[in-house]
Amino acid sequence: MKTIVELKDATVQVNNGFDEVKTILDHVNLTIYEHDFITILGGNGAGKSTLFNVIAGTLMLTSGSISILGEDVTHLPAQKRANYLARVFQDPKMGTAPRMTVAENLLIAKFRGQKRGFVPRRIHHYQEEFEQLVQKTGNGLEKHLETPTGLLSGGQRQALSLLMATLQRPELLLLDEHTAALDPKTSVSLMNLTDEFVSGDKLTALMITHHMEDALKYGNRVLVMKDGKIVSDLNQAQKQEMTITDYYQLFD
Repeated sequence: MKTIVELKDATVQVNNGFDEVKTILDHVNLTIYEHDFITILGGNGAGKSTLFNVIAGTLMLTSGSISILGEDVTHLPAQKRANYLARVFQDPKMGTAPRMTVAENLLIAKFRGQKRGFVPRRIHHYQEEFEQLVQKTGNGLEKHLETPTGLLSGGQRQALSLLMATLQRPELLLLDEHTAALDPKTSVSLMNLTDEFVSGDKLTALMITHHMEDALKYGNRVLVMKDGKIVSDLNQAQKQEMTITDYYQLFD
């Protein structure tokens, strides 16, 4: 099995301002394999967001190492890891440019990571492609290609963020509680779309969620974090035997 990301004894310590050092990621060992769809559960302060940040490079390890596709990226900043990773944030405003249209946002995502000179953007050349792409969302985005993204609903904007994140097939897709800010109906719709993209396109994804039902329903692995550690790593077979009550007991 191809290894996409590997963390070895990944540790992050911070000074809390009172000359005390707090460990927020505690010697985490994790291997993410190609086509894994891993859901991550844990209470506040469990280390979920810290884990995402050290993988993305927005937070550096105090000790330990991280590699992506066999390359040691422990000391590489976020911009150097962007060629491997894409991330959808909890806040719908984070993944798109509000004053640019839907089509303009998609054009940026289409050429993400490529060198571009000062040439005409020729956005009309991609009109049909973008229309077909946004129809996958099922929320009317195809009618809003010329609409500034800031005028979209939260659900439409988050669906656009997902489209943009997956357009270039990242080696690893980070889904950072990406349904948390949405109403229940829109959240279910976006999760169905997420599963369609991840499973249908055979992407590798890591998803933080507070919804136990989503952890049961989606993905092939479940990680449970507590106090900066991974306390459970359940495979597909173990996951299928679990109930929501079982998941709650993992937090005890």
